[in-house]
Amino acid sequence: MGLEVYRRKRNFARTPEPPPSSRRPEGEDGHSYLIQKHAATRLHYDLRLELDGVLLSWAVTKGPSLNPKDKRLAVRTEDHPLSYGSFEGTIPKGEYGGGTVMLWDQGSWEPQGDPHAGLKKGHLAFTLKGKRLHGAWDLVRMHGDDKRENWLLIKHADTAAKAKSDIKGERSVQSGRTMDQITDAAGAAKMKDLIARYGAVQLATLGEEPPEGGQWLHEIKFDGYRLLGYLSEGKVC
Repeated sequence: MGLEVYRRKRNFARTPEPPPSSRRPEGEDGHSYLIQKHAATRLHYDLRLELDGVLLSWAVTKGPSLNPKDKRLAVRTEDHPLSYGSFEGTIPKGEYGGGTVMLWDQGSWEPQGDPHAGLKKGHLAFTLKGKRLHGAWDLVRMHGDDKRENWLLIKHADTAAKAKSDIKGERSVQSGRTMDQITDAAGAAKMKDLIARYGAVQLATLGEEPPEGGQWLHEIKFDGYRLLGYLSEGKVC
């Protein structure tokens, strides 16, 4: 897919997501893997596998399952830049994918056979070596309409498999934060930016005569204090 779709869907003046870049997260060797927990319109888990300088991406609606009997829907989405591999934060409401993003797992992946042939055929087999997920997995493309590319994410029956889905992990593998903490940090940063940009009240100045023009009004002067209030993401300071 390349990164044209990724670029077109985002306004980088508004979203903290990284612009297209070939910068790889430190310590990765060309087959990086990650999953980002994403509280967008619906909570889901974004599976990303590095190939040919981009992150191939699937939105796994219910998250991966360790039970080989479970077949989890994985909707193919646009390729992401390698720099997205370390992204964690909150995408503003109204922007594409608005919501909080947590780095839920990261590591490396090993394709079983030629991954290009697997993608073309519609059966990508691979092994994960993550901090939370391990072992062999399959991505199998489904037949359907042309509106979206649906795949199934299935766990192999190996030593990493479990009878229950069991994908616990409420904290980021990168920062140790919960989803709420990531959201709060984004709100605090926006509030700090507002205070820095509008840090002083407008004060009255003395004049010899009142200004001319119909746009001016006057009122009796009351002693008191001038205050500034800040509103960001529903929070007031």
